[in-house]
Amino acid sequence: MEGVIATWYTKNTGRDLRRFDEAARAVSARVAPGGRVLEVAPGPGYLAVELAKRGYQVAAVDISASFVRIVGEHAKAAGVTIDVRQGDAAALPFDAGTFDCVVCMAAFKNFTDPMGAIDEMHRVLRPGGQASIYDLRKDAARTDIEAEVRDMRLSAFNAFLTRWTFRHMLLKSAYTLDQIERMARESRFGGGTVTRNGIGFELRLTR
Repeated sequence: MEGVIATWYTKNTGRDLRRFDEAARAVSARVAPGGRVLEVAPGPGYLAVELAKRGYQVAAVDISASFVRIVGEHAKAAGVTIDVRQGDAAALPFDAGTFDCVVCMAAFKNFTDPMGAIDEMHRVLRPGGQASIYDLRKDAARTDIEAEVRDMRLSAFNAFLTRWTFRHMLLKSAYTLDQIERMARESRFGGGTVTRNGIGFELRLTR
């Protein structure tokens, strides 16, 4: 996403920050404050900022120049430091063994090289480090998506546009749980744990 679309996405996702707080709490349960955390494809950076507020050394990488700028603006406004860079999830601009945790939220289905992205997460993790990928399930029920959109606190127009995006774009590119489990097995991690999470899933991987 770039330009006006990135700005629209930023405003709409910023209306309900609960899922970012939940993800930050999940990281906090596994990584002590001061640890190094990478968010891959952070979008506007709401999770990255929340992690930085909790005392983590946070880096973020996004292919969108607009989102790289927006993450920097949000970090500055929050008074935190985030090492944000433009780059590809399948060719992360960081040294091997750099991070204690890697998180990717609501972006994995959009990657052109998903296996390459998973293998890159493995490369940049320290031994024993963990990665979590959160995304939409392909079999998410329409009624559950409707409820999710209602909870986003959007205007009538933006709610309509978001529902349309879910039905005609996001679900088409989403993966089944079987597909996710297979990718985990075939990756350098050699497997992972997949759990349902609302209309989505979490794939947890350990190096």
